[in-house]
Amino acid sequence: MASLFPVRAIVVPYRTNGKSRLPEAARGTLALAMLGDVLAACTAAAQTTVVTDDPAAEALAGELGATLAPDPGDGQGAAVAAALASTDGPVLVVNADVPCAVPADLRALAAVAEAGALGVVEAADGTTNALALPDAGLFAPLYGPGSAGRFCEHAREHGIDAVSAAIPNLADDVDTVDDLERVGSRAGPRTQAAIAALP
Repeated sequence: MASLFPVRAIVVPYRTNGKSRLPEAARGTLALAMLGDVLAACTAAAQTTVVTDDPAAEALAGELGATLAPDPGDGQGAAVAAALASTDGPVLVVNADVPCAVPADLRALAAVAEAGALGVVEAADGTTNALALPDAGLFAPLYGPGSAGRFCEHAREHGIDAVSAAIPNLADDVDTVDDLERVGSRAGPRTQAAIAALP
C-alpha cells in the first residue's frame, strides 16, 4: 500500500515538553496516546519517521513500525529539518497532536504535493498542523504563531503554488481539555482510551 502513496515519507516530530495546558497528571499519557493514533494513520500510508528524544515515544514508534531520528533539541523546525536532511522528493510533515487523523486524510494532503504545490493545514490559531512538500528541500523552519501564512509565502517566494488544505481531522489539534472534548469520539482509539481514564 505504501508504494501507491504519492509521497515518499512522512515525518512526525514529538517533543517531550509539549502540551503544558493539559492536566499535568495525564499529560504524558495523553501526548503518547495522540502520537500513537497519528503514527497508526501515518505508517498505514507511507514510511514514517518520528523525530524525538523521548524513550517512551521511541518505543511506541518501534511498536508501530516507524523509524527514528534524533531530535537536535532546537525546536520543531530543527527537528523536522534534521529528519528531512537525507530525504528528497515529496514528503508530509504531520504534528503528533492531531489524533483524529486517518490514512485518507493523509492521502488527500499528499495529493497536493503530488500536484507540485505546497499544502498547509492550518490550526485554528494560525499555526501549522501539517505540511505537504513537493520536495523535502523546500522545507524551512517557520513554525510558531502565524506560521501557516509564512509557509504559504515561503512557497510563493520559491515559485511554488501554496494550497490551504481544509482537512478537518488534521486541522483539529489538541492543546487543552476543551480540545479533547471537541474531538471526542472522532479521536483514534488510543486517545479515546486516555480520555476515558481521566479523573
